[in-house]
Amino acid sequence: QAQLVESGGGSVQAGGSLRLSCRVRPSTTSSQWVAWFRQVSGKEREGLATINRLFGATYYADSVQGRFTISRDNAKTTVFLDMNNLNPEDTAMYYCALKKLGPSSRSLSATDFDVWGQGTQVTVSS
Repeated sequence: QAQLVESGGGSVQAGGSLRLSCRVRPSTTSSQWVAWFRQVSGKEREGLATINRLFGATYYADSVQGRFTISRDNAKTTVFLDMNNLNPEDTAMYYCALKKLGPSSRSLSATDFDVWGQGTQVTVSS
């Protein structure tokens, strides 16, 4: 029943890689943009990358440019986040989200998203 289901989190050593997956229900067609966020307790939720489900355009936060890659499958039902060269500062709860309808395309602001997954924990050890 959930609109978004995240998977792929876990524990890795510094320098390692992980692929996170966000499965979007096929019936969820009202939102063009899907994004990945992360949050550490006590800090603001941080937008990492976003992708247009229909056209494939992608945009990244400066903090992850060159290390993280967002992509979609051919059926447009799954959005991935490939994370490379991880470091302990990447440790956080990672969330997938759907953007509200309306302006502000390419947004990585949490306030522009209104449907969220349950989150998947990523822990990077030294």
